[in-house]
Amino acid sequence: MALLPVDEALERVLDGLQPLPPEELPLADAAGRVLVGALKARRTQPPFNASAMDGYAVRSADIASPPASLAVTGESAAGRRFPGAVGPGEAVRIFTGAPVPDGADTILIQENAVPVDEGRIEALQAVAPGRHIRRAGLDFRGGDVVLQEGRLLDPAALSLAAAAGHARLPVVRRPVIAVIATGDELVPPDETPGPDQIVASNNFGIGALARMDGADVLDLGIVPDDREAIAGAIRRALGARADIIVTLGGASVGEHDLVREVLTSEGMDLAFWKIAMRPGKPLMFGRFGGARVLGLPGNPVSSLVCAHLFLRPLMARLSGRVFRPDLRPAFLGKPMKANDERQDYVRAVVVEGFEGLLATPFDLQDSSMLTALAAANALIIREPNAPAAEPGSPCRVLMLR
Repeated sequence: MALLPVDEALERVLDGLQPLPPEELPLADAAGRVLVGALKARRTQPPFNASAMDGYAVRSADIASPPASLAVTGESAAGRRFPGAVGPGEAVRIFTGAPVPDGADTILIQENAVPVDEGRIEALQAVAPGRHIRRAGLDFRGGDVVLQEGRLLDPAALSLAAAAGHARLPVVRRPVIAVIATGDELVPPDETPGPDQIVASNNFGIGALARMDGADVLDLGIVPDDREAIAGAIRRALGARADIIVTLGGASVGEHDLVREVLTSEGMDLAFWKIAMRPGKPLMFGRFGGARVLGLPGNPVSSLVCAHLFLRPLMARLSGRVFRPDLRPAFLGKPMKANDERQDYVRAVVVEGFEGLLATPFDLQDSSMLTALAAANALIIREPNAPAAEPGSPCRVLMLR
């Protein structure tokens, strides 16, 4: 059976996928979420004509021919307006953000006003009508759409929502990711491995990646290579209403690789198994009704590379976000051999060079080596059947950090 190309595999993973249903959250909890529906202002901002400067609220006609002497009749401060009006020959001391009193049509900034005696100032400069005044509704008016549907709620958007009178917002629900690590050989990091065992690491990396992308993670622990144990973990994930079930290991063709068989026996509709990529050939994808299943390889590097390529776009689509992988052009820092029929993702270090980004691959690319992946900040993407390439040849990189 021909291996599925990476791009086609991703299309199948995302096919027909819609954002999760909405939930309503307080503003403080909505950061990083995606807005459901357009948001309209419930109030006008600013709600009154406000001063943009410290100075004096005056009538422009009274200071048209400076110097002009004015009587100071009161004060207007933010949150405490002057209760009266400004009449001919009068001024009101005013501060930034304070309401402009009736009768005044401009602001004389304090640098252009000189106190002459008790209760009087001298205006040294003429000021045009409307100068230094923020008109009511300058930012928005009640009923205006201030945020469009699908807006990622970043700090500016949350501040605007608050100013528009919203204490709670409808947002796309976070996806719940259930993570199941399988294998008799695995033990937790706080246990001493037996002579034929290793410490489980995939679940920590995958869980961290999911949380950093805004998902809620349900870690179902390590499950032995036992059909009933694997089936039990899958049932727990479905019972918890997981949106994505991620299995780690057990999806290859060995006699102890039981995950695919158990998933299908439990009712999973298998969409594909095995893709034309390195590392990560035994990637599996299927569906349990509305839940998606992503079977990642057991090798730690393969698992994390596949998660970057498939899990992150899947989580983004469920979260209502647009996922844009950080793909950049670069030049090779070392020669590379010709590639075979699989798309290769080569761990590399990318630095800024004189003519652009310089991508230098690690010599050892074994899919079990976490040291190389932790040191890498990018993956060089080698297309299927790419010819040998010399240093300085153009390439494409996927930035990891």
